[in-house]
Amino acid sequence: MSQTVTIRLSDELAEWLEESAARSGVSQAEVIRDQLEKARAGAAQKPFMRLAGSLDGEPDLSQRKGFTRPSQG
Repeated sequence: MSQTVTIRLSDELAEWLEESAARSGVSQAEVIRDQLEKARAGAAQKPFMRLAGSLDGEPDLSQRKGFTRPSQG
């Protein structure tokens, strides 16, 4: 492990990181690595999301017969 990354955190996020590391008894770097691994694993579990927004069809289903809202009044 030799890659170093420098980031700027908001005060709120820095406080959360410090508290999380203290609560779990690991370094802040370990908390960050763990969260990055979780994010990577979560992205791999949703391969269907690459299709989001790429399908053709009615832009508003409510315009199609059977999907209209009943008129009020």
